[in-house]
Amino acid sequence: MTTGQQTRPAAPDERLRWRALAVALVASFMTLLDVSIVNVALPSIEGSLGATQSDLQWILSGYALTFALALVPAGRVGDARGRRTVYLVGLAGFVLASAACGAAQTSWQLTAARLVQGAAAGAVIPQVSGFIQQLFQGADRGRAFGVLGATIGLSTAVGPVLGGVILAVAGEDQGWRWIFLVNVPLGAVALVLARRYLPAPRPHRGPRESLDPVGVALLGTALVLLLLPLLEQREWEGAAKWLLLPAAAVVLAGFVLWERHHARRSQPLVDLRLFRSASYAFGTGLALAYFSGFTAIFFVLALYFQSGEGYSPLLSGLAITPFAVGSAFASAAGGRLVGRYGRALVVVGLATVAVGLAAADLVIAGDPERVGLLTALPLLVAGLGSGLVITPNQTLTLATVPVEQGGAAGGVLNTFQRIGAAIGIALVGGVVFNRLESSGGDWSEAVATGLRWSIALFAVALALGVAELVRDRRRPAPARP
Repeated sequence: MTTGQQTRPAAPDERLRWRALAVALVASFMTLLDVSIVNVALPSIEGSLGATQSDLQWILSGYALTFALALVPAGRVGDARGRRTVYLVGLAGFVLASAACGAAQTSWQLTAARLVQGAAAGAVIPQVSGFIQQLFQGADRGRAFGVLGATIGLSTAVGPVLGGVILAVAGEDQGWRWIFLVNVPLGAVALVLARRYLPAPRPHRGPRESLDPVGVALLGTALVLLLLPLLEQREWEGAAKWLLLPAAAVVLAGFVLWERHHARRSQPLVDLRLFRSASYAFGTGLALAYFSGFTAIFFVLALYFQSGEGYSPLLSGLAITPFAVGSAFASAAGGRLVGRYGRALVVVGLATVAVGLAAADLVIAGDPERVGLLTALPLLVAGLGSGLVITPNQTLTLATVPVEQGGAAGGVLNTFQRIGAAIGIALVGGVVFNRLESSGGDWSEAVATGLRWSIALFAVALALGVAELVRDRRRPAPARP
């Protein structure tokens, strides 16, 4: 394809690629919106359905859990059977599950619907990164991932405010239902557009590859064993629950051994050769640590501003928005800059996040009046740093992945992100609730403690980013011809 001058109209196939990306990003927007938009509704759900603190954590972390369980198998199925088909099925399931969430009459019904909703979201998301790998190359691929990162930031930005507006209009008692129901018309339109614009699967020739059901079962079991004790740490008394963690390690080791064996005769669920690439290995580890701290921030701050400071859902959403606005703005810039600065951009972003959150922690610990206004600048700084982490890290991590493995590789990366999200909500949320109980209801002290745990998780991500940067710079430069 001839590029021509910048003022020359895009070729039809180029326009179709970007239209296909726009349609694919609708699902990313919806599924990530359902993480941030629910945070401001938690107190309303608690009052309307009589939900416990454990229920609230499950409503958030259960979504992340099934999201993570579905990502790798769905990415593998999309690579082998056609990404558009999996996208359509997953999006339809997400729409139906959203309707069930809006109709829930008890906290367990809402939790069950959220589990299904998370699984459907997990089926869709790896197809998006797979489509980007399939449709774009070179600098265009970096720009496409930049648009994906901006979409992630935008969904996070508008989530708290949109949730607050919906609750203000529909009422705090039952308005939380419309937070889920907004997905129904948006998803229905997306289904029609996806069928029209997303590329159809190529005709399959030869015998179909195995989808590795043993690998799916082993990986799913390991994830459940890993996350259950974290999610139920306050409900399951005694130390026996922590025995599930070494059990998870054993099952995960069995998964690795099985994948190596299965790779000798067929395509495995996860091609472990991906981790021979240092960039991919460091990038997935960094994503795990980063999302552990990132997702928990919105959970604890939404509860703090409403339950601790008495803010309305709308004011709570506005108080959190500076972080998300900064993230949305910097994500678009990060997609353009990553080709020039590489991993150094991620390191700068991580350091900026830590500085911004440390400043917010100092403000909250002082428990001043107008705390929402005083935390706006620190959260904006942290958000700007966040935008320089997510998109560049995703671009660098997937840069060397073959197109035919784009869905599976993106699924593994997103699995690490979702595991991190579930761990972060469970870990930091548990710290906040425990501190809240021991301090006699001091929300400022509890949330400040939770933010310090988030900063510690960001520090782990920063250490991985620095290690990768040092390794990359020590690597000998290629010889000139």
